[in-house]
Amino acid sequence: MKRLGILSLILLILLISGCAHVVSQELRDRAEKEISPIDVMKDPDAYKGRTVILGGVIASSINMKEGTYIEVVQKPLGYRGRPEDTDISHGRFIILYEGYLDTAIYSQGREVTVAGEVMGKMVRPLGQIQYQYLLIKSKELHIFEPRYGVPIRFGIGIWHTF
Repeated sequence: MKRLGILSLILLILLISGCAHVVSQELRDRAEKEISPIDVMKDPDAYKGRTVILGGVIASSINMKEGTYIEVVQKPLGYRGRPEDTDISHGRFIILYEGYLDTAIYSQGREVTVAGEVMGKMVRPLGQIQYQYLLIKSKELHIFEPRYGVPIRFGIGIWHTF
């Protein structure tokens, strides 16, 4: 009977931790919840110094002397902080990670979520145009395992799935 209780406790801990947000509670508490991604991406300079949580799909990444720059196509985040599998996007942003990241891992098509400080805007070429990117200095960065096959969803409650 004691083993069954221990096994149940371990299973409960694994279930709860599997549903945790990818960004630490401390940064989620500091993040500006009233700022929508569309607002900060339209006017990055108005939100300089504020902490935001954004995510999406990596378009490209490059290592430079000041760190790794990751260009991301923004996507709405699910309740755990993972970018949703949708065509909805409010544009692109760039993450500055102060340090080296392997660009073979942080590569095109991978999903990523960042909690960081808005540094303003950065204008860079995108195809034949000059594009204004939101620039975020990373405080926490999370890359997700690729999605394979048909997603299996298990729901408890009305709106949340695990």
